[in-house]
Amino acid sequence: MPLALVSDIHGSDDALAAVVAELEQLGIDQVVCLGDAVQGGDQPREVLDRLAALGWPVVLGNADAFLLDVPSDSPEPLTQGHLDKREWTLSQLEPSHLEQIRSFVPTLDVELDGVTLRAFHGSPHSYDDVLLPDTPDAQVERLLGGSGVDVLAGGHTHMQWTRYVDGALFVNPGSVRDNGAYAVLTGGSVEFRRAPSQNAS
Repeated sequence: MPLALVSDIHGSDDALAAVVAELEQLGIDQVVCLGDAVQGGDQPREVLDRLAALGWPVVLGNADAFLLDVPSDSPEPLTQGHLDKREWTLSQLEPSHLEQIRSFVPTLDVELDGVTLRAFHGSPHSYDDVLLPDTPDAQVERLLGGSGVDVLAGGHTHMQWTRYVDGALFVNPGSVRDNGAYAVLTGGSVEFRRAPSQNAS
């Protein structure tokens, strides 16, 4: 049974709707969201309402956590623009939406057809950790090694890429907001896909 990975929706319900439509065409209803669902786009309420209706499990991303609390030690510089967008986003949300964000989990283990997947945003250790295709092997091993699972799934960097780490397949599905990117896992194999654009905001 295939499982889809989506990540980094960043408040674009148009882009999310395009991915959902394609997943429905493919007959895929097992989906995990790897975080950064809400902050950054113009449709935060719509994204949260759609995710609630879909019932997908959602991992907590750094941008999600930013809505709940402004960090004092953010590894990324916080500009006035970030803070202004945060205030606007919060003005669009009901208290129930904030409770929904608080229900997002830092990591999530999923068992599917004998395959164990561990989902997170940056790494299993922190949603702020950055992993890129050219990240040195030693750093990747430090952040992802010894997992004991079959598949590791993370987002954060908006790039579709994969690598084997200590016997596990690491997958980053890319960003839904940027280009409708997502990934489909079938057994131990991965297919990167992009849904057609629908004027995502």
